[in-house]
Amino acid sequence: MATGNLNKVCLMGRLGADPELRTIGNGTSVCSFNLATSERYKSGDEWLERTEWHRIVVWEKLADRCGGKLQKGSMVYLEGSLKTRKWEKDGVDRYTTEIVARFMEFIDGYKRSEYQGGGGGAPAGQEQPPASSGGGQGGGAGKGGGGDDDDFPF
Repeated sequence: MATGNLNKVCLMGRLGADPELRTIGNGTSVCSFNLATSERYKSGDEWLERTEWHRIVVWEKLADRCGGKLQKGSMVYLEGSLKTRKWEKDGVDRYTTEIVARFMEFIDGYKRSEYQGGGGGAPAGQEQPPASSGGGQGGGAGKGGGGDDDDFPF
């Protein structure tokens, strides 16, 4: 039985709005955006779609690249970890769970580029996740997509 822990998230989806890039007090860049992932399933004779929304936070150099390259509708593949934050508002404890992205691949068209950002990516010399070969991961037939039938419903 394994005794280690793993906190890893892999998502591919589309931005629901333009990303918000800002600089915090010490000059560190942070970019945040909402990412939609969808799944299709069959209920009886009807195909239905369910969309989940994820809050993504990106730091440092990767944040700068995201702020300059991404826009509403952009498709990205990302890897990161879950982080829950707590704060108090009007005497009530509030919580939010975010995905802190450390690796991102821009999927859309000519902007298809791979970026490894700061803030906890793999140490130097370690293998990075492989770049996709484009097999079925382009445009998509859904919202803002191009129209070929592939396995991804977004």
